[in-house]
Amino acid sequence: MAQPERSEQRRLRPAPLLFEPSAAAADPEHFFDLESMDDPRELLARATELTLAFRAATDRAVEFQAVAAAQLADPRRFDRLTAADIAERAEWTEDYAEKMIEFGRSLLAGDPIRP
Repeated sequence: MAQPERSEQRRLRPAPLLFEPSAAAADPEHFFDLESMDDPRELLARATELTLAFRAATDRAVEFQAVAAAQLADPRRFDRLTAADIAERAEWTEDYAEKMIEFGRSLLAGDPIRP
């Protein structure tokens, strides 16, 4: 069986979360102590809290990606990148990179339109 490319391996493996102890993160069955909860009400509440936190973190990270893409594509930069270059670096399609650049420009202008 062929080995997946490095970019595929990176996408399939979740990023380590900085506030979870590395010893716990090394255990694939461990996830924020959810596996140790016996009360399903407590488990549901904590899992819901984590879900909402991760969604908020994802939204925020996407905004930072968009701002960075817009800054990298800024025509005033002597080292500006094309949408294709940004797409390659971020592992996006070129169309998505163009949308993210536009979204980033709207954020930089103070107009937070979703992509």
